[in-house]
Amino acid sequence: MKPRSGILAGGNWIVDKLKLVDTWPQQDALANILSESVGNGGSPFNLLVDLAKLGAPFPLAGVGLIGADADGEWIAAQCARHRINASQLRTHPAAHTSYTDVMTVKTTGRRTFFHQRGANAFLDDEHFDFDSAAAKIFHLGYLLLLDRLDQPDAQFGTVAARTLQRARQAGCRTSIDVVSEDSNRFREVVLPALPYADYCFMNEFELERTTGIEIRQQQGVNLATVQTAARQLIRAGVREWVVVHFPEGACALGQEGPFHCQRSLCIPQSEIVGTVGAGDAFAAGVLYGLHEGCPMETALRHGVCVAASCLGGAGASDGIQPLTGCLTLEKTFGVRACA
Repeated sequence: MKPRSGILAGGNWIVDKLKLVDTWPQQDALANILSESVGNGGSPFNLLVDLAKLGAPFPLAGVGLIGADADGEWIAAQCARHRINASQLRTHPAAHTSYTDVMTVKTTGRRTFFHQRGANAFLDDEHFDFDSAAAKIFHLGYLLLLDRLDQPDAQFGTVAARTLQRARQAGCRTSIDVVSEDSNRFREVVLPALPYADYCFMNEFELERTTGIEIRQQQGVNLATVQTAARQLIRAGVREWVVVHFPEGACALGQEGPFHCQRSLCIPQSEIVGTVGAGDAFAAGVLYGLHEGCPMETALRHGVCVAASCLGGAGASDGIQPLTGCLTLEKTFGVRACA
């Protein structure tokens, strides 16, 4: 059989409508919009565009639903521009393309999201064709933001878990990412997917909500509790790696026990244009490395360098450079004193 190659990414396809504001106002007060732009959003869209801009030497393909509207046409054009196979990116006849208003405060870089689910709410297991795909890795995101895939399934726990199992049966390694929803749904939606995930990506907030273990304490992220919480996810079924990212760095715990940590780059505040898409950029860097057979230590370094590159642009992928340029940022700015 021909070796499997490439990354197939499915889930939320979103148009980010980015607005840079001078301040975050109190309710009923006014803030000034300083600039506006449009960019890619959602786990698969961000990940695939990032990989294309990194210069990934393997095929890229997407799965999802868009609307029959101008935003859907824009997404299709971006896929063509970045040589992303969009044959499984289908148009929903009645729903509009999903979008998010992303408000970024200029002085702090902090973001607030106003999301319209649109066509993504109708994405279901039936829309994923793994028989015709020869991808090495299938990445699904974001759990908790995919209405039908988040629904219960009598056999697998959730529909998303069923989809992941089908991907594994077809020969793909599987990867999942989660949205930072402020809810108590994490355990019921995320845990059923873990036995069918080879790689599980989370930030510290999502890890806390899924495990109930406090990760960020007064002194910062506690690496010992990161390891304890990640081990809980391994016991819940993750097959290869739990990968956790946070502003200070990233950690990965393997099924066989190794625990690796990587400090993030020391990017000056003056160099940060925006933080939109930094988590997806990190995942893109890590998956690039894992696809190419790199050890996890190298993949984590790729991840933090690509995430640092992302900070140089207003949109999710605007700041992404080729991988060599991302890695050069480590020499330019160095790494944080502690993770």
